[in-house]
Amino acid sequence: MKRLTTVIIIIILLSVARMNAQDMQKGQFTAEKNVIDGGYNFWVYTPGDYEPDGHPLPLIIFLHGASLCGNNMQRVLRYGTLDAIQKGMRIPMLVVAPQNPGGAWKPSKLNDMLEWVKDSFNVDSNRVYVLGMSLGGYGTLDFTAAYPEKVAAAMALCGGCSMKDVTPLGSVPLWIMHGTADRAVGLQNSKRVVSQLQSTGNDHLLRYDWVKGGSHALLARMFYLQKTYDWLISHSLLDNPKEVDNNFSITRDDMSTSYRSLRIDLSQYEKD
Repeated sequence: MKRLTTVIIIIILLSVARMNAQDMQKGQFTAEKNVIDGGYNFWVYTPGDYEPDGHPLPLIIFLHGASLCGNNMQRVLRYGTLDAIQKGMRIPMLVVAPQNPGGAWKPSKLNDMLEWVKDSFNVDSNRVYVLGMSLGGYGTLDFTAAYPEKVAAAMALCGGCSMKDVTPLGSVPLWIMHGTADRAVGLQNSKRVVSQLQSTGNDHLLRYDWVKGGSHALLARMFYLQKTYDWLISHSLLDNPKEVDNNFSITRDDMSTSYRSLRIDLSQYEKD
């Protein structure tokens, strides 16, 4: 009887340990609403091994496209970095994902959010990254151009830039990607940014890829690709000299493999 009791206790302890391990892997999603006067509502993801008094963690700012705008924060979970985490991707970084109620992303509001997160969480300020597509691609470049000293690297997918002066982008490792068959946001919007950086000699930290035959929705698959996050985290504000990492190559086959493995249907975001 005593032996049976011991076995039962061991089984219970193993089950608890397994649940704790799963919780450590999953992390936590927290919805922050109305914490900044006039600012965005946003999600914060903390990895399972996050410790408020431990080692500071890198931070990703994920900016969604137009289809997720509104006041229902559950919409922000439909695709992108947070959705990838929910579907099993392990991203050992803090993630903040604001919701845009409508219109263009405002760099000043994104900065207010960033500073709030840095005050509230244990953030490695030298490793803050921005990632977005479509409207979020515009937001990525607009924010990076406004606050280049705060961004270690940025990736803008099928977007553009609304800032009159894009030269500050030249001081940040930047990867711009756009599909040549994009009917929602024309390729010329990204090409314009690349051309402006090249013509002013500010393209030494720039990478760009035009995905042949790529549609708008194709680029959404980038959020489900490990290489995307590996490329971002390979950069730091402490890099001296700053360099753009050219060791990673991301192909259309990579994109296809990433979303198939997670069984994701992104066709609904063709007009995001």
